[in-house]
Amino acid sequence: MPQRKHDDELEKSTTRWMAVGVGLTALFALMFPFYRLYEPVGREEARANLQASLASQGEEIFQASCASCHGAAGQGVDAPALNSKQFLEAATNEQISSLIAHGIPGTEMSAYSLDFGGFLTSQQINAVTTFLRSLEENAPDRPDWRDMIGAEGEPHDEDAEAGEAEPGHDETPPTTEEPAHD
Repeated sequence: MPQRKHDDELEKSTTRWMAVGVGLTALFALMFPFYRLYEPVGREEARANLQASLASQGEEIFQASCASCHGAAGQGVDAPALNSKQFLEAATNEQISSLIAHGIPGTEMSAYSLDFGGFLTSQQINAVTTFLRSLEENAPDRPDWRDMIGAEGEPHDEDAEAGEAEPGHDETPPTTEEPAHD
């Protein structure tokens, strides 16, 4: 292969671009520590905005789908109180999402996940979970969170409504006489 003729102009241009490249690399290397200080703040703001957005979406879904049983503020009506400090401290996000998705067999809490015959996507279930978790900061102390509250604001006693007396509180005393047979 033949040798090329030495080109001074090309040599100067190449040297200039190499110097610019080295300068930019040095500038990026010096800026990196400042970026590391700034980036976590930006990420935390983005995370907080995402959580607020999810909680807002979750509240809308909760009001439309859950409030009739659990109350508008999650205080419980015909279903347990979900805004209780005790419930929110005991349940993980995964457990709350699972309860929403799968429901609770043997109760009126049906499955809400599309995968189990419901009408909520996994993102919507995550939004409802985020909304419920957002209630934790101001959650009332409700050790009775499992007790349902009826329309009158009193604990809801399904046995009393069904006409069944509480154990040990029979209204008619037991008889020892045999019924007469004709």
